[in-house]
Amino acid sequence: MIYLIGDLQGCCDAFERLLATLDFSPSRDRLYLLGDLVNRGPCSLKVLERLAGFGDAATCLLGNHDLHLLAVAHGVRAPHRSDTLGEILASPQREAWLDWLRHQRLAVQAHGWLMVHAGVVPQWDAAQTLALAAEAEALLRGPNLPAFLQVMYGNTPARWDDTLAGHDRLRLIINVLTRIRFCEADGTMDFQLKEGADAAPAHLRPWFDIAGRRTAGTPVAFGHWSTLGMLDRPDLLALDTGCVWGGRLTAARIDGGRRELVGIDCAQALAPF
Repeated sequence: MIYLIGDLQGCCDAFERLLATLDFSPSRDRLYLLGDLVNRGPCSLKVLERLAGFGDAATCLLGNHDLHLLAVAHGVRAPHRSDTLGEILASPQREAWLDWLRHQRLAVQAHGWLMVHAGVVPQWDAAQTLALAAEAEALLRGPNLPAFLQVMYGNTPARWDDTLAGHDRLRLIINVLTRIRFCEADGTMDFQLKEGADAAPAHLRPWFDIAGRRTAGTPVAFGHWSTLGMLDRPDLLALDTGCVWGGRLTAARIDGGRRELVGIDCAQALAPF
């Protein structure tokens, strides 16, 4: 059985209860975690221990909170008041956990689904999404990561151009895959609006509703957008259902052409700001 699972954000107790509900067995089943594995919830280290223990039975995508952990660990970002990363940063195995994290994926295509944490700009098809994700993955795994973390944050450039190079290119790739919610019709991203899809002004649309999106023929599964809530369309699955906020933790079983959604209620680990 194959399951896609939305944002965990350090909520290991909820994750354990979901696994029990699924009757998950790492010898039989496969998990795809859609990013934001850590932070804000109370048990980020336990989440990493559990996921790493599954070996090849769990494929993990990186989200913006996972990259934030790398930036904090390298002294590039100060911890936020809502961060719950202390156990990882103080662990005797800290460097091993950071190394494990930076070897995870930014995009995967498997079992008929393109999987990302946040979304895809309309100019990219599935093949380009995977190729560009691989560029950023190589950087995260390589010796130039500390230098890149110094320039990773920022909202520009906000529109994809095939001629982009260097830090601008890599920053945009990471912003697309881990932060995107809304775009203008030409693919220019807006990073300020974080509410649900109905809150957008007239010039913005959710990335998946931009006319002419080149991934429109490819089923896409993503997380990241808890204020969007569950989205279950033939071509889309949005699976961040706000576990850390006291919502639900949701899995979608996708093997054999099926679409079965399973969710559990979650205790509120963090109050919305």
